[in-house]
Amino acid sequence: MTEEEILLGIGLTVVLAVGSQILASRLRVPSLILLLPVGFTAGALTDVVHPDRLVPDFTPLVSLAVAVILYDAGLGLDLRYLKGRTRNVVVQLIVLGVLITWGACLGLVTALYDVPLTVAAMIGVILVVSGPTVVGPLLDHVRPTDRVRRILIWEGSLIDPLGGILGAVVFHAVVRSQESQGFRFGTFVASLAVGVAGGVVGVALLWAALRKLGLSGTLGTLAQLATVVGLSAACDMVFDDTGLIAAIVMGMALANLPGFDMPARRPFFGTVVELVIGLLFISISASVAPDTVVPLLLPSLALVAALVLVVRPLVAVCATARTDVGSGDRRFIGWMAPRGIVAASTATTFSATLVDKGLRGADKILPVTFLVIVGTVLVYALTARPVAARLGVVRSARARPLLVGAAPWVIDLARSLRTAGLEVLMWAGLPQERERIGQAGIELAPGELLATVTDPEARLEGVTSVLLLTDDDDFNALASVVVQNRIEGPVYRIGPPPGSQGVVAPYTGGAVLFGPGHVRSALADRHGRGARFLVRPASDPVPPGHETLFVVRADGRLEPVTQAQEVTPAEGDTLVLLGPGPDGPS
Repeated sequence: MTEEEILLGIGLTVVLAVGSQILASRLRVPSLILLLPVGFTAGALTDVVHPDRLVPDFTPLVSLAVAVILYDAGLGLDLRYLKGRTRNVVVQLIVLGVLITWGACLGLVTALYDVPLTVAAMIGVILVVSGPTVVGPLLDHVRPTDRVRRILIWEGSLIDPLGGILGAVVFHAVVRSQESQGFRFGTFVASLAVGVAGGVVGVALLWAALRKLGLSGTLGTLAQLATVVGLSAACDMVFDDTGLIAAIVMGMALANLPGFDMPARRPFFGTVVELVIGLLFISISASVAPDTVVPLLLPSLALVAALVLVVRPLVAVCATARTDVGSGDRRFIGWMAPRGIVAASTATTFSATLVDKGLRGADKILPVTFLVIVGTVLVYALTARPVAARLGVVRSARARPLLVGAAPWVIDLARSLRTAGLEVLMWAGLPQERERIGQAGIELAPGELLATVTDPEARLEGVTSVLLLTDDDDFNALASVVVQNRIEGPVYRIGPPPGSQGVVAPYTGGAVLFGPGHVRSALADRHGRGARFLVRPASDPVPPGHETLFVVRADGRLEPVTQAQEVTPAEGDTLVLLGPGPDGPS
């Protein structure tokens, strides 16, 4: 390729990757729905994005990219959040899902594609994984009940790294069995030991970088990236693809060892991971030639149908038997198992090595995986919402606001919103504040707020908006920035007093509640002098001296008055008003 063609190929790959992800976020669909067909089309129409032409040997880069993705997946496995009955269901889904899916694929792939059992075993272990990067956007679109969402997100989060480990184990077993001297158990165990040892060394290095040196933000992200890539490469030099095991060990260890505060660090590293995912999948799909896909299309449709209609429902029935999971929840769980990023990336990594070693049928691993990913994602993306509605597992459309703060006026406001028909949550940091919330009979949001909302795998489930109403204006301002992308709806904060000398509150943007005369100090003062909130139908005239703060729409949506815009009520709406004190206007 000429220098101009290389520049065009690299630039086009980056533009297609980032553009597909931006468009997918706007459409609220998994990025794979766009990344794979866009890359496949670009690869079919032009040669400039074909990775083998841009890079002499693309496989080592794929292996390192997969290591970065699996490390990030491991960071999502903070087992402290997996508790109670949800844990039992998730564990059974994973154990039975791996066994049943793998066993079914062994028979189906062997029969449908006429490949040896070793190739069927490799394809089967690749297809056991799902992943939160695919499941999460689908669930955001469907809006199922909180428990169903928790179960499916945890299953996807756990099965990605565990499936990656299992895939590496099977891969090494297949490779050793292909060697002329046959399979050697000692060599196989040694290869696993190399991966684990690399992970332990990586944890030690990251402990020194993140804890001892105190690296955070950009430098902390660079330290993680360098450690993962460097040690994965070193492990791969000793034994092929043992770097994947090292990356997973590092991620899982850091997520569960005390002192790392990984939820607060993940957003920085997440930017790197998203870019890697986009570039990797444009390149992977561009490398899938149309003439390799067409002969496999019909058997792949049969495989997708079997996985969707038989295998996954069977897994759900077996895993939820003798549990308290309801019939509707069980059926929806049985209708949600899209394959995603880890399946495609591990297929690319493993298939290239097996093809080089001359394993018959290994050239079918990538196109079969590609077709199954496209098929399952399309089936579930098109049907998940109507299926959830028919099964009655869609969460109510009514607003579920989270009020942060526990001042007397905030608790009184929470009671008024609940009177208006909303399900209200509250959160506060101090024990005495949390006790006041409990005494008021309002549901208390669990956990540590910022640690939860800064972890992409631990979103505020079911919360449709956040109202930051604490007495700390700087906390409200900073939290409004951090929380914004971790809930389904808007984030609002109470305004600081005029002339405030806070560190950031007077200078931070975001939606500020109510009018200029209703800043935090003014509301607290008026409430202390007897002003109270009043809930009235919008059809009734507003009493003298009362001001509208919220409009609860007839369908349950919550619309607050902000400093940027007024809200016009309509017939059937409910108003939350601020009234004067007992002695008149306050």
